[in-house]
Amino acid sequence: MQVPTMAELMANGENPEVLFWVGCAGSFDQRAQKITKAFASILTKVGIRFAILGKEEMCTGDPARRAGNEFMFQMMAYQNIQILNGYGIKKIVTACPHCFNILKNEYPELGGTYEVIHHASFLQQLIDEGRIVMKEGGEFSGKTISYHDSCYLGRANDIYEAPRSVLNAMDIELVEMKRCKSNGLCCGAGGAQMFKEEEKGNNRINFERADEALATGASVIASACPFCNTMLTDGIKNSNKEDSVQVLDIAEMVDASMT
Repeated sequence: MQVPTMAELMANGENPEVLFWVGCAGSFDQRAQKITKAFASILTKVGIRFAILGKEEMCTGDPARRAGNEFMFQMMAYQNIQILNGYGIKKIVTACPHCFNILKNEYPELGGTYEVIHHASFLQQLIDEGRIVMKEGGEFSGKTISYHDSCYLGRANDIYEAPRSVLNAMDIELVEMKRCKSNGLCCGAGGAQMFKEEEKGNNRINFERADEALATGASVIASACPFCNTMLTDGIKNSNKEDSVQVLDIAEMVDASMT
């Protein structure tokens, strides 16, 4: 894929409409890279001029701050802010709710103020504007789909309807889990839990959440977060259902359904 970096665009005296913040998962995790590619493919198809930071992008510092290493967080954040401000970045779009939350709500106090949009809201905007058009009888048309709310998207930032309206644009049958929206259950990865051993208990959170998703009878579990995607996929494998149930990001579904 030919995705320009900010350095390349600036060298040509160009400015992108949006900066696509890829994030650590989207850059290095093989499964999440597919989400990154799907979203970049959508932006390319609809003709949005975008760029990434490439090697200049560091981790936002979210896991460090959540784990209590404030010094490490501030070091990372200042470095990112210096680069973003140096390029005069105004608008950032990201497919990771953790990056979205920290860039939008926690970077301003350190001098990094940008318009930050999560890809769920951005995709909804493009659909509403008629820039994304879905195929008649697309890949997911008529399928039963359940959507899992990411904590940092839902409860932390009150974004519940955007991902659902993106899914509904694909002519699917949306079935809600028992615990959804503001009452949703965490996938088990948030707050840097992804990177530590679990504590003692009778069940892993992601197994419990995957069981709730499977109970809906959905053939696809949709998410809008690379961490949720990993945790739910593990949960589905634990139930030996990976042959019959897919876990997909909304960007992957939109990319596959576009005309």
